[in-house]
Amino acid sequence: MRADKPLVMISAGGTGGHLFPAEALAGILRARGCGIVLVTDNRIGELAERFPANEVVAIPAATPSGRSPVAALKALVTLARGFFRARRLIARARPDVVVGFGGYPTVPPLLAGSLAGCRTVLHEQNGVIGRANRFLAGRVTHLASSVPELRGISDAMKAKIVMTGNPVRANVLEAAQIPYPAATDDAPLNLLAFGGSQGARIMSDIVPQAIALLTPELRARIRITQQARPEDLERVRDVYAQNGVSAEIAPFFRDLPGRIARSHLVISRSGASTVSELAVIGRPAILVPLPGALDQDQAANAALLSDTGAALMLPQTEFTPQRLAQELTSRLADPEGLTKAAQAAKSAGIPDAAERLADLVMHLASKQG
Repeated sequence: MRADKPLVMISAGGTGGHLFPAEALAGILRARGCGIVLVTDNRIGELAERFPANEVVAIPAATPSGRSPVAALKALVTLARGFFRARRLIARARPDVVVGFGGYPTVPPLLAGSLAGCRTVLHEQNGVIGRANRFLAGRVTHLASSVPELRGISDAMKAKIVMTGNPVRANVLEAAQIPYPAATDDAPLNLLAFGGSQGARIMSDIVPQAIALLTPELRARIRITQQARPEDLERVRDVYAQNGVSAEIAPFFRDLPGRIARSHLVISRSGASTVSELAVIGRPAILVPLPGALDQDQAANAALLSDTGAALMLPQTEFTPQRLAQELTSRLADPEGLTKAAQAAKSAGIPDAAERLADLVMHLASKQG
């Protein structure tokens, strides 16, 4: 290791699902005296302003698609350009450790780092390893897992696994200190519905119609907060207004962890960060995995909470207004069951995941010559 402070290069795609755990790790490492270089793609936008890094570098990245050979070839060419850019960056910065958080934007920096002889850590957020991570897993020093039993890996990969959990940001840890709101037979019931970039439309289609099917007495008790795309805002608000439901609808909520903490029940997709935050904060949920994914990663994530009784996993084919109305009626009529589900979610959380991952990174940095 160099005589000055350790330098860690963190690679993550420019969306919240990858950047949030990367941000959590970077914050811990900065507090421990490390320098941070973030390598990402051009989607990062304003998220770059708050990321705790000494330097943020965007490199070319793309996702190969099997649907079009031409598109796949273009993506591979883009990844090759990213690899050569990452190789030059590593030669200049000389990081002690390179850490990747999955997805194809991670491939160029991790591949360049491993070929340059750097210690490397690859973090898998989901319950089943993704294709990009599967490609990289044989080349890295350690594979950090968010779950006790990571699916889709070979026996050779298992020897590299270190169970850390999925790092969550400081505002999630703050929200985790908020007690589960008392759910009584006549008190207001706080619902939260969101779906991320690929899930907000179906939430707008299904959730308002489901709530419209509830009894007038139950609708009168509901206070719903819902994420909706700008083009869906008016129609979602109209359904709630017509049914006398108290609703706050917006395209984005900056304080989502706090809103999760104030909820009696969450309805959402089951991305890795969402599931980790639900567990650390400790809130019951109805989870609708994103269908069509080759790896079925969201289904594996949802199973982590459904298997403990913390959540109901509903395939999208079963996510209808009628079914959701039935599930809401039964759950909201059972305050004790909601409280037990919240406790089950909390028991599955790993609030110190960022610290665990930072311990691994610091250990590897100390071994660099």
